[in-house]
Amino acid sequence: MCIGQVGNLLPHVTLSANLAQHLMPAWGLSAAEGGLMASGYAFGYMLAVPVLTTLTDRIDARLVLLCGSILSGLATVAFGLFAQGFWSATAIWSIAGLGFAGAYMPGLKALTERLPPGDSSRAVTLYTSSFSVGVGLSFLLAQMIADKWGWRTAFLATGFGPVAMVVVCLLIEGRRPAPKTGRLLNFAPVFANREALGYIFGYGAHCFELYGIRTWLVGFWTFVIAHQGAPSWLGPVVLSFCFAVISMPASILGNEAALKFGRHRAITVVMIASACVALVIGFSATAPAWMLALLLMIYGLTVPADSGALTAGMSAAAVSEHRGATLALHSTVGFGLSAVGAWGTGAALDAAGGPQSANGWLLAFIVLAAGIALGPLALLWARMGPYPRKISPRDGRIMP
Repeated sequence: MCIGQVGNLLPHVTLSANLAQHLMPAWGLSAAEGGLMASGYAFGYMLAVPVLTTLTDRIDARLVLLCGSILSGLATVAFGLFAQGFWSATAIWSIAGLGFAGAYMPGLKALTERLPPGDSSRAVTLYTSSFSVGVGLSFLLAQMIADKWGWRTAFLATGFGPVAMVVVCLLIEGRRPAPKTGRLLNFAPVFANREALGYIFGYGAHCFELYGIRTWLVGFWTFVIAHQGAPSWLGPVVLSFCFAVISMPASILGNEAALKFGRHRAITVVMIASACVALVIGFSATAPAWMLALLLMIYGLTVPADSGALTAGMSAAAVSEHRGATLALHSTVGFGLSAVGAWGTGAALDAAGGPQSANGWLLAFIVLAAGIALGPLALLWARMGPYPRKISPRDGRIMP
């Protein structure tokens, strides 16, 4: 499942990796328009994930995973063939995000359904942290292929990545969920579970920051090279790849810290540290390139370190009969705020002078820091609330 997910993620940042250097100049886009185009992926994901993930409570998640993987790959190939400007690119990229909505959380559901009873936090964290390996390879391949053969070829090539998950889906055994009645989109049991909601809202803050920096990382390092210079070997390709790949051990270690010191405490410390690093980068936008590279690697550790712990905490807090609905809300909030993060960071750049301005990058990193700083408040709110109310396993209604 982890190998299949890496394949599914090869298209994930193909647009972001080519946004500042290829797509924005080719189509004459502002930073806000570029951010909005990139956020189309998260927006399509947000619209589809409530239905597709909740559907896994009724049918085998493997089938949803299979269809989502195929659609994601086809849409990425279609981008390389047919995208001609802001509107067509945003529409096609939104369809790619819609396909990924059937591939990520349904994949997690398919995995957890096939795990033996007991604490599955390490397996969940391995699955979520392999996300970073896929994103790192996406950054690497998308830029290398675009630099040599053009950005359209980069989309065509990465669009074949989801074939790996299609093969996995055909190999794993089928499983039929227990029959279930009632409304498909019944989130009342999830909203009644305040503990799960705390992790869900915290995940939203995490995704805001994560998608914001992934969308604009290449653009920021392009600015650094243009104004401060950098060693020839430390170009956007190498830096973005390293930034993404170190996310995997960071997420695993973050979850181990959560198991040892408590999830809320570990996640809160990581989020506050990440906000501080973002502010330091913003105020140091004109510092020497080696210093900014070091700060970005530290940021590459703090940004994802809370991811596995947040998802594992949500999964543990979810009522088993409504885990699909809980996963759906988790993803809806997360990728909804991902879309806001990509666009909001771009809008901040435009408001303070654009991608060639140090003030623009200062405001962009302030926006990222403000977004992640809301995460600890969500966890605090969850701890201050009442105990979760009892939920009927039959129809999901809140019991007196």
